[in-house]
Amino acid sequence: MDIKSIKNYLYWLFCQFELITCSYLMEPWEKLLFYTFNLTMLATVFYTAYTFIPAHVSTAFQLFLNFFGDQHENTVSVVK
Repeated sequence: MDIKSIKNYLYWLFCQFELITCSYLMEPWEKLLFYTFNLTMLATVFYTAYTFIPAHVSTAFQLFLNFFGDQHENTVSVVK
């Protein structure tokens, strides 16, 4: 693919986004607020996913390991 076709494809996707959200009907200041809000929400979702999903996956992985017999001894059983 050359650069011009990628540029045209991205422009087409943007036009589709404007049609779906009806943002092509908005005034420029409304578009600015709308796009700013959407980008802020998208950034918040990505940050939350980056921050919390690894911890949840790690906890789930440890839970499954405990269910299937690869149990590590805890400190209480070592002290006894």
